[in-house]
Amino acid sequence: MATMQAVVLDQPGPPEVLQYRQVPRPEPTPEQVLIRVRAFGLNRSELFTRQGHSPGVAFPRILGIEAVGTVETAPGGQFQPGQTVVTVMGGMGRAFDGSYAEYTCVPAAQVVPLTTTLDWAQLGALPELLQTAWGCLTSALEVQAGHTLLIRGGTTSVGLMAAQLAKHLGLTVLATTRNPAKAARLRQAGADHVVLDTGTLAPEVRRLCPQGVDRVLELVGTTLLDSLQTAARRGIVCMAGMVGNAWTLPEFEPMVAIPSTVRLTSYSGTADDLLATPLAWFAEEVAAGRQSALLHRTFGFDELVAAHRYMEANEATGKLVVVMQ
Repeated sequence: MATMQAVVLDQPGPPEVLQYRQVPRPEPTPEQVLIRVRAFGLNRSELFTRQGHSPGVAFPRILGIEAVGTVETAPGGQFQPGQTVVTVMGGMGRAFDGSYAEYTCVPAAQVVPLTTTLDWAQLGALPELLQTAWGCLTSALEVQAGHTLLIRGGTTSVGLMAAQLAKHLGLTVLATTRNPAKAARLRQAGADHVVLDTGTLAPEVRRLCPQGVDRVLELVGTTLLDSLQTAARRGIVCMAGMVGNAWTLPEFEPMVAIPSTVRLTSYSGTADDLLATPLAWFAEEVAAGRQSALLHRTFGFDELVAAHRYMEANEATGKLVVVMQ
């Protein structure tokens, strides 16, 4: 039986619970594709699963909700061996083993072929990051050129990508940070206004936009109630992140918290949403230097424990990517 190296989570805990192990290499069915993993982005949902906050995840489990790589085999003939492909979500790293391994086996329906000149690190930064930011803007927030957009949690990787895409789509972007030293990074990504987040944003936002902002992308989670107060009438607020590390709001009274006519929605994305994401276009834009993959730092596969420590410390202003040797 063929084997592979993988990082296995036997039980929740600190980064050190991630264990390197030789495990059987999966054998794909005709409906699946075996992908040789070349790189994968790190995501906070993996951190939450490792900490034990993801309901329904059974252990042992190989984490990793996205991957880029090459087709090893596709018994159903959907792809050719050696073809560059991308996969994300669809149960990866949660319902079945994910990308923290030399190979990952996923349903063929959630695999997208791609021709690109990007290196594995830059390509590895894109799938989940681009899918989330694009889906938030176009599906959940229904943005249009001329809108004003507030991004709460602007220095997260999704926040930076959303700012970049929003500027391309013709929006005026306000982005927040708690650290003044990160203001230049937000402007570089496309923010027209950087707002220092003291916990209460509405007065400052309404100083800049007296009627409120048309759209709000909430990525912190714990600041949702305040973010709702920044929205203009008939505005839309989308909650798509929980970097505040709280899954619930202790006091949420909808009739009071949600201003009249403001719509509150959420976005998490699915494997199907990757098919609607302009990944090929964006990869070309990155290759041409017109857009950024927002790659903050790369780690080797043997550095996954250190990578989780780094992610947990909130050190990054951009995407963390693991590149296989």
